[in-house]
Amino acid sequence: MKTVHGDEKELLTRCRQGDLAAYDILMERYEKKIYALCLRMTGNSFDAEDMAQEVFLKAFRALPTFHGRSAFSTWLFRIAANTCLDERRRRKRRPVVLPLDKMLPTEDGEMRVEVPDSSPDPLAEAINREMKDEIQELLDMLPPRQRSVIILRDLQGFSYEEIARMLKINMGTLKSRLNRARSRLVTLYRQQEEQKCRAEHLKGEGGLKHEV
Repeated sequence: MKTVHGDEKELLTRCRQGDLAAYDILMERYEKKIYALCLRMTGNSFDAEDMAQEVFLKAFRALPTFHGRSAFSTWLFRIAANTCLDERRRRKRRPVVLPLDKMLPTEDGEMRVEVPDSSPDPLAEAINREMKDEIQELLDMLPPRQRSVIILRDLQGFSYEEIARMLKINMGTLKSRLNRARSRLVTLYRQQEEQKCRAEHLKGEGGLKHEV
């Protein structure tokens, strides 16, 4: 288990004593990563800025409850993820949820499709090509809980153990949720590519008709 290293421990002690300059240092260290997470979770820069500010405000108020049993970053990202999820619930946004019962069954009987981390897949290729807008569009179509785990794992790079602690879920639930999210994203990406191909094909056919 990761714990707070010496430098951060000293800063946190100063923060608890009311030293705002020390908290500013912590904010500078994590503001870009927290903003990046909020941007993925909310889907737009305006809300992401608001959420990031709220995260740091909540963290400052909750510092007396942080005892250093985990990394400060883990604790901070848990606040960020939960803050964004709570905001989505308050606004009653309804993401497009496609039926998961149509997934292929695995040998253990669960309706999910495994997507190995090490093998190339359409989602990974899209990220490598920096198709950020398209990836964000696909992420917006996931239920909030699936969206949060795939952002924390595949886009932010946290370990399974860290994410489980952040979201306060067991490892089995985390892996199942992540598998479903990856499978759904791959399906959505392939559907999106097929639609593009059909659109290009129809466009080409239209051009041929005009030539005739």
